[in-house]
Amino acid sequence: MSIHPTAIIDPAARVANDVTIGPYSVIGPKVTIGEGCWIGPHVVITGRTTIGRNNRIFQFASVGEEPQDKKYADEDTELIIGDNNTIREQCTLNRGTTQGGGKTIIGNDNWFMACVHVAHDCVIGNHTVFANNSAVAGHVVVEDYVILSGYSLVHQYCMIGRHSLMSFGSHINRSVPPYVMVSSDKARPRGVNVEGLKRRGFSREQIQRLRQAYKILYRSGSTLEESQQKLAELATEGEEVQALVDFLEQTERSFLQ
Repeated sequence: MSIHPTAIIDPAARVANDVTIGPYSVIGPKVTIGEGCWIGPHVVITGRTTIGRNNRIFQFASVGEEPQDKKYADEDTELIIGDNNTIREQCTLNRGTTQGGGKTIIGNDNWFMACVHVAHDCVIGNHTVFANNSAVAGHVVVEDYVILSGYSLVHQYCMIGRHSLMSFGSHINRSVPPYVMVSSDKARPRGVNVEGLKRRGFSREQIQRLRQAYKILYRSGSTLEESQQKLAELATEGEEVQALVDFLEQTERSFLQ
C-alpha cells in the first residue's frame, strides 16, 4: 500500500493492500476500495461507497457524497462502482436515496472525463464514455457503450439505450432508444450510430437491419403499435433488433420522437 502521509484514511475504511492514495485525499469510514486502485491527490471518498478493482480516480473528485435531493434525511444509502473505471478531475458521483432504491450503481470499464456529474439512484452500465461537463440527473439509466459528448445533459428518470450517441451539447428530456444518435439543445433523433457500431464489430447486415428498424420507428408514419409489431417481426432476423423492441416495451411512449 502506498499512502501519502498527508492523506486521511479512517481506521474503519477497508482498503486493499496495493492501493495508492495521493496527498491530502480523504477516505471515510464506510468506504471499501478494491485491489489495484489509484486514488490521486485531493480526492474525497465518503459515505457507504464500494469501489472495485483497478479504478483510477483523479484529483478533486467527490465520490460517494450525499445525494442532492431535499428529501434525503441522512439515510445509509450507497454508491457502488465496479472495475477498471477512470474518473477524471472534479467528477461528482453521488449516493442513492431511499426513494430510488438506495443505490447509485456504476459498472465496469467506464470513462468519466473532467467535471462529469452522476446524480443519485442512477444505474450506469459498462464501457460508457461521459465527456467533459456531461451530467445525468437522478434515477437515470445509461446502458452499455453509450457516449455522452461534452456538455450533454440528461433529465431525471430517462433511459439511454445501449450503443446510442449524444452529440455535443444535447439536452435530453426523454429516453433515447438503443443505437440512435441524437443532437441539438432540444435533442432530436438523427439516425443510427453507424460509426460506433462498426467500431464494436457489428456486421454490415446487422447495421442494415438497424437502419431499417430506425426507418420503421421514425420515418414510416406508422403508429407506435404498428411500429412495434414490425420491429418484432424484424427482430426474428437478428437479435440486435430485440434490444430496441425491449426498450420500447419498457419506456412506452416516453422516448424521443
